[in-house]
Amino acid sequence: MHSAIVHVALHTPSHSGVGDLLSYASAQPLPPGTLVRVPLGKREVLGVVWDAAEATGELPEGAAMRAVAGVLEGVAPLALPWRRLVAFAARYYQRALGEVALAALPPQLRDLQPDQLARRLKRPAKSQEGNSSENAIQTIALTTEQERARAQISSESGPFLLFGSTGSGKTEVYLRCVQEALESDPTAQALVMVPEINLTPQLEERFTARFAPRFGSQAVVSLHSGMTNPQRLKSWLTAHSGAARIVLGTRMAVFASLPGLKIIVVDEEHDPSYKQQEGARYSARDLAIWRGREQGAKVLLGSATPSLESWHASRPPTPEDPEGGRYVRLAMPSRIGAGVGTERGAGAPARVRRVDMNQQPRRAIFSAPLLAAITERVARGEQSMVLLNRRGYAPVLHCADCGWKSDCPHCSAHQVFHKADRTLRCHHCGYTVRVPRACPTCGSPDIHSMGRGTEQLEEQLGDLLSEVLRPDRTPARIARIDADTTKAKGALEAQLAQVHSGEVDVLVGTQMIAKGHDFRRITLVAAVQPDGALFSSDFRAPERLFALLMQAAGRAGRDAAYMATQGTQCEMWVQTFHPQHAVYEALRKHDYEAFAAQQLKEREEAAMPPFAYQALVRADARTQEVAQGFLTAATAAAHAAGLPGLDAVTLFPPVPLTIQRVANVERAQMLMESPSRAALQRFLAAWQPVLQATRSAPEHKGLVRWLVDVDPLVI
Repeated sequence: MHSAIVHVALHTPSHSGVGDLLSYASAQPLPPGTLVRVPLGKREVLGVVWDAAEATGELPEGAAMRAVAGVLEGVAPLALPWRRLVAFAARYYQRALGEVALAALPPQLRDLQPDQLARRLKRPAKSQEGNSSENAIQTIALTTEQERARAQISSESGPFLLFGSTGSGKTEVYLRCVQEALESDPTAQALVMVPEINLTPQLEERFTARFAPRFGSQAVVSLHSGMTNPQRLKSWLTAHSGAARIVLGTRMAVFASLPGLKIIVVDEEHDPSYKQQEGARYSARDLAIWRGREQGAKVLLGSATPSLESWHASRPPTPEDPEGGRYVRLAMPSRIGAGVGTERGAGAPARVRRVDMNQQPRRAIFSAPLLAAITERVARGEQSMVLLNRRGYAPVLHCADCGWKSDCPHCSAHQVFHKADRTLRCHHCGYTVRVPRACPTCGSPDIHSMGRGTEQLEEQLGDLLSEVLRPDRTPARIARIDADTTKAKGALEAQLAQVHSGEVDVLVGTQMIAKGHDFRRITLVAAVQPDGALFSSDFRAPERLFALLMQAAGRAGRDAAYMATQGTQCEMWVQTFHPQHAVYEALRKHDYEAFAAQQLKEREEAAMPPFAYQALVRADARTQEVAQGFLTAATAAAHAAGLPGLDAVTLFPPVPLTIQRVANVERAQMLMESPSRAALQRFLAAWQPVLQATRSAPEHKGLVRWLVDVDPLVI
């Protein structure tokens, strides 16, 4: 006998028109947030009971209401703040409610039957050794700047932007603020987010060492896609029950169920990795701000190179702008240990040296001055880091006789030459072939590599430093860290451990090595080919380049005591054909504020974010004509319907993506822009059903998919 009707959020097929919530019969009323298993078509799927007030639509005539198949008892209902977060994210990023809700839950929950979950929950939990208020947390003394920031965070509501130079001790401020939150309330929880999976173990180690003696070994858990499904489920359940006091994770962790959430930390808040690029294209940083406000939790964003959006949002009041921004800006400009040991100070920022490559031999990869500086560091037993944001040996192979290039047959991109396994590999679709012995077009054996990747840099350095000896008279040791060398499980951790232990003299890599790592013996960092970003069509390219180079420079000279004993000055070398460019001028002075002011001035004059709001609609189809035709037709339908908000939104014509074809699918997009975020949201919400109706027209039969990207990072 079923006496109640419940409304359930399910992950229904995208743009299926099924609706956000489906109604089911239940033997008894179930509170919103309850996890249930329900029939959907011929399958049985996981769903979340939702608030009845949000239910819309009626059961089709003649259709019978199906019954809930089972309740996942033992898991407390997901709280209202979590449901509100999911509903907001779905609404703002133009996705189905059930899609966001189910994607926010651990994958293994979707596969477990109620009885399987009950057995799992009955397993005895590990003892919480050290869980005693008598075990005081061991802290270290704060600098004046750190203490000032901590005190302000403690006394004000925020949100806060902690603008701290690399090496200024932002992590210690995070630790102290989390400690205060946990000690002030026995049920308080903290969420700490990092942009990359490879930074999670490093941070987890510090947080566990600090908090496990007081709160127990289970108090700190991680949540990221590199974990196995059972690991993710265990972490999620521990957080959901309140047993985990601190959750460390990547962008997915913003949706963790944390009933006692009191503080959110977003480290390296500028990093584009916080923006999801598949499915619901949410920004975890922006959702963290929203969640903190809704749940009454303090939010702390940290970066040495804040995003221009956050920088603008933290602007101080002026006579022309008496309100200022909505964030509180906190500055920590000094590195820990600055002024110790050497004339300029062992903890001083890296001295930036620009090499004008116009004055170097035409095909030189390493300029003579840079090579001499690296050689000198190796001979002294110091480490160097060489940055090139392009993996593989060379971006393309080329036939000198007929002009053939190693193009991917399935994408409008080149196949990259990987010398180590003699393959040509497309980094977009994964298509791989053996390197041909001769040109496939004309048969000429004269095939050359064009351009350079990290693999070639590693090889070249091996040759150039082959005669260079370390202080113990052994040859220089060179290592490479990029997506190719870290595929195997545990490979990255093992390689980083080698660098930390001093087994590597020169580290070559992509941006993976530039972010967040606390390398203690690196005294020289070099960027060998950074100029490409200076002339990109992407208006955010200079911002990204500046952030990457500043972050990379921050890897040098992090250990003031080591620098003092070496009596050396840390350096950042930039090889460039445009040494006077404004980006490098600001980098030389470590002047983020001047760089940000110049960029924001340009953005304001061009009415670009953060002074305007954008969204993209992308269409993937069998042909470019179908993709663009769909977008053109949807635009015409929007104008014909006079949709709300349209008068304040500019719709640009559809264009192909920069990489137009991937895996034999043609891609087109159109940009929308508005000075009003509310107007853009009103328009997008009203346009969704128009887009769905346009999709079903016969002339758009070749359309593979379409999606909306709100606040896109790449245009």
